[in-house]
Amino acid sequence: MEYESIKRIYHNYSNVYDFLFKHVFFPRQRHAILSMDIQPNEKILDVGIGTGLTLPIYPQHCQVTGIDLSRSMLEKARKKKEKHSLHHVTLLEMDACNLEFEDDSFDQVIATFVVSVVPDPVKAVREMKRVCKPNRPITLVNHFRSTKKLIAMGEDLVDPVCRKLGWRSTLALDSLAREAGLTVRSSIKMKKFDPWTIVFGTNTK
Repeated sequence: MEYESIKRIYHNYSNVYDFLFKHVFFPRQRHAILSMDIQPNEKILDVGIGTGLTLPIYPQHCQVTGIDLSRSMLEKARKKKEKHSLHHVTLLEMDACNLEFEDDSFDQVIATFVVSVVPDPVKAVREMKRVCKPNRPITLVNHFRSTKKLIAMGEDLVDPVCRKLGWRSTLALDSLAREAGLTVRSSIKMKKFDPWTIVFGTNTK
């Protein structure tokens, strides 16, 4: 998936994204953020903040930087920031594969429903590791290719359609973690047959 294609797809999604995905994505995002145990004055990077659905969840005692490639999605996020007076939030237009931050800038990094969207998932996770302090948490929420053979075959078959909709269905967690050098501490699903996984990682450098 190329950058201009991603921008175009998510520009088209921007006006209906909350309606289409809130009830599906938000419970998992909320669970992940509440599990981060964010401490006072911690600097948090949210990669792929989208329309800002998650912004009100973050405690006001931390500093949140949300980035997204889509200007249209960020416009929706900025409206939520203003509506909820979220003065601890900064929103920036930025590419997840080329983060414009110095090394070790953040105490924690989270990316929800992002790594299967970006052109280079391994590079994106490596960038998250670079800007996150050593031995600090990196949290991912995403669909990953099933380890069950029959389900994985189905995911492979529908991948061309998924890509036209804006994401890939064939990204495997094991290979992503191995190639990006991310240590996975644990992973959970909120439902038994949940297609999405919450991954709690550690930034071992």
